[in-house]
Amino acid sequence: MMASSVASPLCTWLVAACMSASCEKDHFLKLPSIFRCSRRLSRSARRRKVVVPQFLNAGGAGLVSSFCASGIQNWLNSCLTFEPCEEYYNSEGLASSLSCFSENAFSLFGHKAEPVTRRQRRMNRAAISGKAMAVAVKPQKDTIAKKKSLTEKRRIVVTGVGVVSSLGHDADIFYSNLLEGVSGISQIETFDCSEFPTRIAGEIKDFSADGWVAPKLCKRADKFMLYMLTAGKKALADGGITEDVMEEIDKAKCGVLIGSALGGMKVFNDAIEALRVSYKKMNPFCVPFATTNMGSAMLAMDLGWMGPNYSISTACATSNICMLNAANHIIRGEADIMLCGGSDSAIIPIGLGGFVACRALSQKNGDPTRASRPWDVDRDGFVMGEGAGVLLLEELEHAKRRDAKIYAEFLGGSFTCDAYHMIEPHPEGAGIVLCIEKALAQSGVAREDINYINAHATSTPAGDLKEFEAIMRCIGQNPELKMNSTKSMVGHLLGAAGAVEAVATVKAIQTGWIHPNINLENPDKGVDTSVLVGPKKEQLEIKVALSNSFGFGGHNSSILFAPYKPDEGD
Repeated sequence: MMASSVASPLCTWLVAACMSASCEKDHFLKLPSIFRCSRRLSRSARRRKVVVPQFLNAGGAGLVSSFCASGIQNWLNSCLTFEPCEEYYNSEGLASSLSCFSENAFSLFGHKAEPVTRRQRRMNRAAISGKAMAVAVKPQKDTIAKKKSLTEKRRIVVTGVGVVSSLGHDADIFYSNLLEGVSGISQIETFDCSEFPTRIAGEIKDFSADGWVAPKLCKRADKFMLYMLTAGKKALADGGITEDVMEEIDKAKCGVLIGSALGGMKVFNDAIEALRVSYKKMNPFCVPFATTNMGSAMLAMDLGWMGPNYSISTACATSNICMLNAANHIIRGEADIMLCGGSDSAIIPIGLGGFVACRALSQKNGDPTRASRPWDVDRDGFVMGEGAGVLLLEELEHAKRRDAKIYAEFLGGSFTCDAYHMIEPHPEGAGIVLCIEKALAQSGVAREDINYINAHATSTPAGDLKEFEAIMRCIGQNPELKMNSTKSMVGHLLGAAGAVEAVATVKAIQTGWIHPNINLENPDKGVDTSVLVGPKKEQLEIKVALSNSFGFGGHNSSILFAPYKPDEGD
């Protein structure tokens, strides 16, 4: 990368030299000797009067002797003596290209670059046309500035939401249950888990993909994929993307970025069991349907959307990072519409057993609805959940042209890594603090403007407290700040957690109501209860909302939403 930054101005000088040289024969005679053609030109070249720089002539010894006798530095210095015009010095071209070298630093080629003297500058100004150099340098700078100004104007809004959860498969029903403090945690019924120390989860009992997914695919696909396809299409319907709209939009600029932490675990597990009998018994789709990207791919195929399409898998931070990357595609002009979020379905024996083995789950089996209790002193681990959440992100002007309803504006966010431990959070919350600070800086949001946080808060002894401390360190000075945890009612949806909580955050902005924290009966002594929402819903005019999501491996992610405010003149 450093080599390219140095080579760029050198190549520009050489091109300008050739341009100047080919214009006038007299001007060519004034060029330094290194750029004059060799006397050993071929007969055909002399006949055509082609100007061949000495170091490009196969018979010349300019560049070869420079490499062999004095090394690369002599050749570099000879090139540096061919200096650009005043316009180039007044621009940022040379400074930006060589900014990686300080005054006392060594050059890329291993030697210290020698400064150009005033005498050399005067001689070279007389020999080189400044206009040619200005033509070679200026358009590139203007193009970059133009592109930057265009991307800065691309605002992103949420125009549709879709959800599949233990509290409902319609966004309005889902949020209404949250506001009423209804718990979706219950005894696991899909398999016999009597031998497990944990026998509860946020299990979906009554899901049907009829009308959303083809019957043949329903029989073959893993539930994580069916949840994703259904939530994605519901987000489209909620966003007013009808068949007529689909015919008008540019499908090359519509993308799908919906991730999963664990993918098709049941499909893969079933294939292993079938393999014990014979490979002939295996589902022929077991490998593609187990991969985390296939849900996004199948949804794109169904819709005919040819824009950005892939999956990101970063444990429990999956959804937030998918949404951030989807937004970046819109900002860069690579897409106008993105379906983004996450989906997971790991409530099967191997999934439950795996989390039990790492001692992460609650064992409060006697009263499932009271098991998930973020920030409560009696919390003993998280409760698994399943489902999917999808947001329809859209470029503002595109949304306005089709007269779409706008739920909220997506301001941005950030992600970092603790670089500390696979499961445990950093003891000082360093990664979380860095993530929130970067999210604020990237979004241009002042910390005092944030007055609502949908926290990650999984109901684990260490995680809840470390996150709370980090939040208070960053933005706890706001007396209006309110915080809740959606996981207290739906459990931890793993890779889908961030997206389902983003749906809850967007609905909070739309309705002006934030849901309660249930089961918070004995707050941990390190928690400021004045910040936490109580056992009943509260009304709040949200200025800026922050939604956190953290995952195994130390992945931290924070995204920011705000009520949509039209520009003056809209």
